[in-house]
Amino acid sequence: MYKLIVITFIFFSFQLCASPLDSAFGRFQQLYEQRFKAVESCGTQSEFVVCSDKLRNTGVAPYILHHGDKTAKTVVLFHGLSDSPYYMRPIADYLFDLGMNVVVPLLPAHGVKDEADAKAAMLDYDLSEHWQKHVSDVMAIAPEFGDTVIIGGFSTGGALSVDYSLRNPDNISGILLFSGALALSGNAENLSKIWGIPRLARWLDRKYVSTHQNPYKYSGVPNSSGIELMEIIKSIRDKLDEGERIRQPVFVAHSEADLTVPIDGVKNLLNYSDGQNTVFYIHDSNQLCHADLVLDKAHASNIKIDKDSVDPRNACAIPKANPLFSKMTNLLDIYFLGL
Repeated sequence: MYKLIVITFIFFSFQLCASPLDSAFGRFQQLYEQRFKAVESCGTQSEFVVCSDKLRNTGVAPYILHHGDKTAKTVVLFHGLSDSPYYMRPIADYLFDLGMNVVVPLLPAHGVKDEADAKAAMLDYDLSEHWQKHVSDVMAIAPEFGDTVIIGGFSTGGALSVDYSLRNPDNISGILLFSGALALSGNAENLSKIWGIPRLARWLDRKYVSTHQNPYKYSGVPNSSGIELMEIIKSIRDKLDEGERIRQPVFVAHSEADLTVPIDGVKNLLNYSDGQNTVFYIHDSNQLCHADLVLDKAHASNIKIDKDSVDPRNACAIPKANPLFSKMTNLLDIYFLGL
């Protein structure tokens, strides 16, 4: 009788500890088991993190900020090219505090510790297709976390979000674009038009090294990866030119001083939008760099870069916080009130 009581107690204790989201957590983790083989959960009570010895550190690991159950709204945020989920953390934390579950995946080819593996993945001829598949796989899980699903991301993550929304317009209710890569610098776009450029780019990238002082991103973007991103951008433009429209409300935050991803890309995108959009353009006088738009003070200061090791002419070499971060998130509040 005593044993029966103990067993019953253990069973019900387990039931109480189990989360309604456990199945979704398992599916999310399986995506990275396929990529990294050995993975484990290393998060906290309100954070599900997928860790692996093949990752550079836990800061680049994919994660889910959750409230223990399905929420009214859930947001999926994709990071940019060469960086990691770390860069989405300030936005993710803010949205979590608003009561949403937030899913932040790790795109293929990113966060990899082994130098040779990172290089091979970044120079893969099918990299853009791998990104698209991972976005689709994650978005298939997203409805388990919220009744309404919003997709978004930083830079390349923003482009992938728009690409997904055009292919699956009925699956999402909103789009968030932070420095959205809907256009590249003139040189990058012109380079992508040259015949045979994919093979030439990979030859030029043969000495690419991903290791960087910044533990949360690679040293730079290989030419070939930029061309893969350009394929996504071209696909978006083709769909819009063929008559497709952006039906969901769009939130846009972009710096006019962004030299990596010109603001004209998102401005042009909004010409094809039918939703009630919220736009936050940061004036050129602030000289806010591309990657700094998504960083608050805490996360910018956590990235340690030796100032003496960078080119002093590169104003964007040292990460800095977005001085208008709070204004940007205040507009996010307004955006979500309208969904």
